[in-house]
Amino acid sequence: MEKNLSRLPLPLAWFHRLDIIIFFWTMRRRHLRVMARCSRGLSRTADGFAYPVVALGLMAVDSDVGTPFAMAMALAFALERPLYWILKNGLKRNRPAAAIPGFNSFIIPSDKFSFPSGHTSGAFLVATLLSLNFPALTAVVFGWALLVGASRVTLGVHFPTDTVAGALMGAGLAWCSHGWLSGQLPL
Repeated sequence: MEKNLSRLPLPLAWFHRLDIIIFFWTMRRRHLRVMARCSRGLSRTADGFAYPVVALGLMAVDSDVGTPFAMAMALAFALERPLYWILKNGLKRNRPAAAIPGFNSFIIPSDKFSFPSGHTSGAFLVATLLSLNFPALTAVVFGWALLVGASRVTLGVHFPTDTVAGALMGAGLAWCSHGWLSGQLPL
């Protein structure tokens, strides 16, 4: 089913097989091509270009809320991007198209490796910070972040656990950054 699965330790091989089963279940859904078209647009919302605009916009509207939000976002991304790069290039998990013979994704990813999902990590980082600062937005922003993660699997560029790891990493770093800057968590 996948190249080099025998090189993984037994627990990781078991989790990877389960990941592939869930991945293929997702890929077998009816209307997948329509879902992939929608997923492309949704995935682009987490490319990261809008994040500084959100922070600057909040600072312009209400600096008392926008400035701490922007500072927490800057700190969280300053931690998240290097950690993401280290994990992605250290673990070197192949993307589905490279890991599964004969499989082609709907888009060409910007880098070679799959774990963790950077789009999902960024989306959950921003969603967590927005939720902490604007609790009324919690359902909307986490709904968006969940859909970003699902879009990455639907597009065939990530396995489900890549997006789960990205979500945990992004949300965790956002929560810590917010806590450190607000004095709720010790450094």
